[in-house]
Amino acid sequence: MEYGIVGILFIGGLAFGAIAVVLARLLQNHRPYPDKLTTYECGMEPQGTAWVGFRISYFLYALVFLVFDVETIFLYPWAVSFQKLGLFAIVEMCIFLGILIIGFLYAWKEGAFEWL
Repeated sequence: MEYGIVGILFIGGLAFGAIAVVLARLLQNHRPYPDKLTTYECGMEPQGTAWVGFRISYFLYALVFLVFDVETIFLYPWAVSFQKLGLFAIVEMCIFLGILIIGFLYAWKEGAFEWL
């Protein structure tokens, strides 16, 4: 019974979403014509194919950013309970930050931050 309210809210949310999609489909102005069905690219005709190869450095840059961004999230719980954890937590966080810094320096040495 405690989770009954959650179930009702879940079903209500699903119903609201389904009703919104059905109403949008029924009320839409659907008159396709050739110009409407073309690919839109900044008001200009598209040039070339959409399968353009990107340099791997863009993906490496995004991957390094993602790794450091996610790892930084682990600093927040540590900062909240910093005073309760004591010296052990400080040593562990220094090790953790040391590993992050070593990874950052390795990525820098390998040229993951260079665009050209």
